[in-house]
Amino acid sequence: MPFSAPQNSPRRLALCTLVAGLALTGLTPLSAQTSRFPISPEQRATAEKVAQAGVPLSELVPEAPDSHTVKPGDTLWDISRLFLKSPWRWPELWGMNREQIADPHLIYPGQVLLLVKMDGRARLQLAQGLGSGQSGGDGTIKLSPSVRSSAVDSSGIAAIPLNLIVPFLNDAVVFDTDELAKAPRIVATPEGRVLLSRGDRAYARGDLSQATDYRLFRSTKPLRDPTTGEVLGFEAPYLGTAELIQGEQTRPGPDGKAEIIPATLLVKAVRQEAGVGDRLSPVPQRTFDRYVPHAPATPVDGQIVSIYGESLTAGQNQIVALNRGAKDGMERGHVLALWQAGRRTIDRTGEKTEEIKLPDERHGILFVFQVYSRVSYALIISVQEPVRPGDRFTQP
Repeated sequence: MPFSAPQNSPRRLALCTLVAGLALTGLTPLSAQTSRFPISPEQRATAEKVAQAGVPLSELVPEAPDSHTVKPGDTLWDISRLFLKSPWRWPELWGMNREQIADPHLIYPGQVLLLVKMDGRARLQLAQGLGSGQSGGDGTIKLSPSVRSSAVDSSGIAAIPLNLIVPFLNDAVVFDTDELAKAPRIVATPEGRVLLSRGDRAYARGDLSQATDYRLFRSTKPLRDPTTGEVLGFEAPYLGTAELIQGEQTRPGPDGKAEIIPATLLVKAVRQEAGVGDRLSPVPQRTFDRYVPHAPATPVDGQIVSIYGESLTAGQNQIVALNRGAKDGMERGHVLALWQAGRRTIDRTGEKTEEIKLPDERHGILFVFQVYSRVSYALIISVQEPVRPGDRFTQP
């Protein structure tokens, strides 16, 4: 017997919302399944209101174009920046719910997007999804753009520029405890070589039964809260990757005692040269389907712990560590406002001289892409002044 969801169930409404959102793109991949879930007029109206709300016209940039043809290399963030003052609000502009946008492969190079303005709000639609090009009885002109036929790229566009963060998904690693102190370690190199590079063999000891591919790390450094000094995690500088060729063995030695033969690994890639004493950790699986910009659901107030790398300050497209993590409600995709502390100065205009502090100034945007228990990593999307450890961030 077919399953039938109750008339006003959350599951039914969520499905209606998703279907309405997909209708905006001209795609209906769920049509076969939705035939089992009849949609009432009230549910359809609610779903369309959620999926097609759009953004206020005041959020559009003055020079917002009427249309845009998607090009290879475009991202949803890039396109939205053409239209919006705050491009991180593109889920509203695209009229899609966050779960749908988590799969960006709904928009492809070659497709034409039109900016539709109605009732004080704006949203984007695919050109072929609009009307017949005739005037309605109320004087409304239904557009019917002519779309030039061309080959469409088989891969959909990404949500954000992944090339800016993918290298750091291996590079920037935080451990909740100093677990690398007990992790497998390199104990020797061929012919006593001091440093290892790509293609070299390395010999290691420790438990290497968990995987065949490993990341190489140098000793960790603690990440401390700028205000309390509390250790929030341990950052491990990434060196490269290595593949396990042969596990550790023991065999009888010449004197009859057990002789230890360490495991053999092949260095596959290096970011920095590795050597004796460096540690190994299994390569984790990475997914890129949750990089959807959205504001935190509750107020956030934190500080930058450190700049990734050796720099004292950071600018656009650099990585910073934050003193808030999953335990504080941080999520992948959170967009945060960067604030520069107001400088202290002396007021000499009154009857007496007084020290004053100028207001903090908002001067940038952060995009959270990796979240650990008590620490997160964020990409500096835009910034006006150099960013330093201790600088503050809040919800946008």
